[in-house]
Amino acid sequence: MKQFFIVFLSVFLISFSGQAQENVKHTVAKGETITQIAQKYNVTPLDIYTLNPDARNGVKEETVLLIPSKNKAVKVPNKETKPSQVSVSKEAKTHVVQPKETPYGLSKQYGITLADLEKANPEIKEAGLKIGQTLKIPGSKTVREEAPKELTKKEERKVEKEEKKAEREAKKEAKKEEKVESKTSEVVYEVVPKDTKYSISKRYGISIEELEKTNPSIKTDSLKIGQKLVIKADVSKAEVVQRQETAKESPKQETPNGEYTSYQVKPKETLYSLSRQFGLSQNGLVALNPELEAGVREGMTLKVPKTVSITAANDKNFTDLTKSISKKDRKELVLLLPFNVSKVTNDTTATIQSRLKKDNFLNMTLDFYSGALVAIDSAKTLGLNIDVKIFDSQENKTSSAISSSFVDANLLKADVVVGPFYQTHAEKTAQLLSKNNIPVISPLSKDNSMVYSNLYQTMPTTDNLKGAMFDYLNQKSANLIAIVDPKKGSIKKYISSNHPNVKMADYTVESMKGLLVKDRMNYVIMETENTFMIKNIITALVAAKTTYQVQLVILEPNDKLESDEIAISSLAKLNLLYASVTRENETPEAAIFSKVYKKKNNIFPNQYATRGFDVTFDAMLRLSQEKSFEETIFDNATEQVENKFNYTKNPAGGYSNRGVYILYYDEDLSVKEAR
Repeated sequence: MKQFFIVFLSVFLISFSGQAQENVKHTVAKGETITQIAQKYNVTPLDIYTLNPDARNGVKEETVLLIPSKNKAVKVPNKETKPSQVSVSKEAKTHVVQPKETPYGLSKQYGITLADLEKANPEIKEAGLKIGQTLKIPGSKTVREEAPKELTKKEERKVEKEEKKAEREAKKEAKKEEKVESKTSEVVYEVVPKDTKYSISKRYGISIEELEKTNPSIKTDSLKIGQKLVIKADVSKAEVVQRQETAKESPKQETPNGEYTSYQVKPKETLYSLSRQFGLSQNGLVALNPELEAGVREGMTLKVPKTVSITAANDKNFTDLTKSISKKDRKELVLLLPFNVSKVTNDTTATIQSRLKKDNFLNMTLDFYSGALVAIDSAKTLGLNIDVKIFDSQENKTSSAISSSFVDANLLKADVVVGPFYQTHAEKTAQLLSKNNIPVISPLSKDNSMVYSNLYQTMPTTDNLKGAMFDYLNQKSANLIAIVDPKKGSIKKYISSNHPNVKMADYTVESMKGLLVKDRMNYVIMETENTFMIKNIITALVAAKTTYQVQLVILEPNDKLESDEIAISSLAKLNLLYASVTRENETPEAAIFSKVYKKKNNIFPNQYATRGFDVTFDAMLRLSQEKSFEETIFDNATEQVENKFNYTKNPAGGYSNRGVYILYYDEDLSVKEAR
């Protein structure tokens, strides 16, 4: 199977569609006409009109049009065929009002009448639009229209002139509408709790300078509750009163105690994701930052707690995201895998076989890739609305293909990027995509030196493993004892600094035995690689089991325990307890994955193939929810074939996976998960 991969490595861009893509979406640029757009896509204006009937009345900048693909041109009835009937309908939706929007402009944007918009939202007829207001956009009734006839070049030119004329008229009408709706008023506003100059100026669409100009005293003095301010703004007096009453009646906001720092809002962040990120309710975050009342905007500087309150990993429920799939929006996932095609392009078959025997990194890449392909097939079976693109990251320890130009050409439209493999290159990718807040998932590395808010570490670190073990032990109300080799000073310091409830034994078996207690479970943490000492500790604890409840614990992997000198039966008697990134999965779902993988590759999946499946499939499922990707990170822990994904926000930035298994040796010599 790997030889098959090598032969086709040169084709490293793969497109995957959960559904057939017959049409292309085009966003109209300023000054563009239907004729110009048709020429750009090598279709006729009639093709565009057939899919976009409203376009006959003219198109505006930012209008989204459906363009038929070249291979799927819209069929046009010939002269002898009677015009067919087509149905046009639009579903109801909602719209959040943005600055400078008008009812007239919105009615045009959604292809409805102003009367229909006002009927669905009676409040805008009396009070006008408010920034951040959620409007109901009614769906248009189903109508039946005759399919358009083919246009001659003369008719096309005429339509083009009509488009430009309609666009000019629309702009004039929009300006008239804005003038009719806006009336400059001078009213008195009473300051309420939590008001700031910024929040008041934003609430009424004026600058702080304008507010200070009409109220000179607030230039030097702070605002006082009950203070009267003169407001000059393009709003009605009734609306000012209404806004002030709303401010007075707003519920009391909680304000966290402690020190604060500033945080700049990234693209795609929402009030919900920010509140979860900083451990506050949405009301609490608004209380600290009243300007959020007007909505979250990229680049805003917020006041946030200096110490981030992180939701404990085990507070989340593990969720099966296949039961809440949304196919509404099409997403794009990019895999950056280090095929290093340039190195093997000119190799012979014999050279490729030789390389496969020696190049462990290439073997790991191909295993991960083979698992990712099974994930893509599984996503296709579920009908996920995702495009997957795969690029060669051409990476080694010191270099990669990742650069600004590579990112601009291939990654800026991605919703999530998986890879590269080396942490330094994953960090560089995250840095280049941080302005767009595109999540970058590091699939294999445990190390991290640089912190970026959009970087997701999927491999739990050694500290995560130790933390998960102590979380488990501390729930048991047990007696905790540690016997640590003097050579392992860092572990001894970690335990004494973070877990003072642990009794530290001298590096002797007698000292350890003296700390055992009756009538409680005794967890004995053993950290040494001295084989003689390991055997003595195990012998002493097996003997102690006749009197005490004892279980052996390790915090870090220990190769000496897997040597022939240490009997696995003794470890089983002591139910050796340890933390692990993966587990053996014997569920029916895991069996199906192994069966499908073996059928495709003639071999059972190894750990890298399984991880390729787990990381890719988990990312695709998170992209296919009603929530944003970031919201699934805050809300949902997941479990795939062998790996858990339970992300938490790091105080310094970025996300770590705390999805760790606590496993133990059972007396039947099997490995089981501790509950």
